[in-house]
Amino acid sequence: MINIDEFKKVEIKAGEILSVEVIEGSEKLLKLSVDFGEERPRQVVSGIRKYFEDLPAQAGLHPLVGVKCAFVTNLEPRPLMGLVSEAMILAVHTDSSFSLLRVSPDTPLGASAS
Repeated sequence: MINIDEFKKVEIKAGEILSVEVIEGSEKLLKLSVDFGEERPRQVVSGIRKYFEDLPAQAGLHPLVGVKCAFVTNLEPRPLMGLVSEAMILAVHTDSSFSLLRVSPDTPLGASAS
């Protein structure tokens, strides 16, 4: 268990997924480019690929492009498959279900959880 002071250290912000790429050589990972309203988008490497393999791309776009989700943005950057991940997307799952923690489309980029 963590106490409330430790939890307050976690920075959760709204970000919009700008692009999605499959990481060759990995069955689990996707490389996301995410806009948090900062100077440049951040690269986020996430193990969510299997949940989106059966969704068809529309007009050449991955179904996650344009989606706004909650991300932890103050984790130390972490290398995965030779790529540096600069945040972590938040999701919940069971053996039979998966859901990203989406935010309302009108939420400003970079809005913080409180």
